[in-house]
Amino acid sequence: MAEVHARKVYPSLVTITIMSEDFIVGKFMKASFAAPNVVHVELCRKPVNSFTEEVWREYGETFDKISQNPSVHAVVLSSALPKLFTGGLDMNALSSLADLEPEPARRALQMRPFIHTFQNSIGATERCPVPVIAAVHGPCIGLGIDILCACDVRYGAANSSYSIKEVDVGLAADIGTLARIGKITGNGSLAHELAYTARNFSAAEALQLGLLSKVVDGGKEEVVSAALSLAKVVAAKSPVAVIGTKRLLLHARDNSVQDNLEYTATWNSVMAQAPDMRDTLLGMKSKTKPKYAPLAKSQSKL
Repeated sequence: MAEVHARKVYPSLVTITIMSEDFIVGKFMKASFAAPNVVHVELCRKPVNSFTEEVWREYGETFDKISQNPSVHAVVLSSALPKLFTGGLDMNALSSLADLEPEPARRALQMRPFIHTFQNSIGATERCPVPVIAAVHGPCIGLGIDILCACDVRYGAANSSYSIKEVDVGLAADIGTLARIGKITGNGSLAHELAYTARNFSAAEALQLGLLSKVVDGGKEEVVSAALSLAKVVAAKSPVAVIGTKRLLLHARDNSVQDNLEYTATWNSVMAQAPDMRDTLLGMKSKTKPKYAPLAKSQSKL
């Protein structure tokens, strides 16, 4: 039987989360095992999955909880709403900033930790030790691009569209898009153009940019199915190898080649002692799928 837990997200708000053995249901998102070792996280704040402070804090908490679960080997992130991924930041949520100190220096000292906390919540997918695969359908606006840039793999439905919208509301994108997009795309000129103009761009252009690795014919159902298929492939691999690969790729992004080679040598000098390589070779020899030991003796539930 499900247990109901109330926890304070921040002093003025309480989020109710229902937790059972195989799912989490929050106020604005839900997570469940869609396949062995594969968790599907869905955004579900009607009408357009816009983000208030309460929403983005729950988003970060959800992924932090998933990150602590050794039973999870891959994650798919999508929208539960039929027409879109997200409308981005809920602009009404910015009204709370009016309560900050009027004096500029003190106001800035209050704003800076707020922005850091926001960045940290949206960056929870990047900190997640296992790959997070985004499946986008319909519009993905503003903060949605920050979310995508913190995911490891991004699939878009043919009907998906995108906009780095922040300049249209008088703001430079500050939650991760500008920090990451130049490092994950192969077209710096186009990335600059899209960030300066806030214009809408299609799935085909997102693929050209390198924001997407695949455009899936169809809409919500098709792109989620494709992402789950990929997640199942990843989840069947050695979890030690997959976790190490993500860690080393992220380290390589932000460090020199030589520093990454040193980091990799240290990492694999430990991780290569796991039985996973032996199990893989035995599977190849017997022409059977290798069976890898779980990351923890007692497998956790969500």
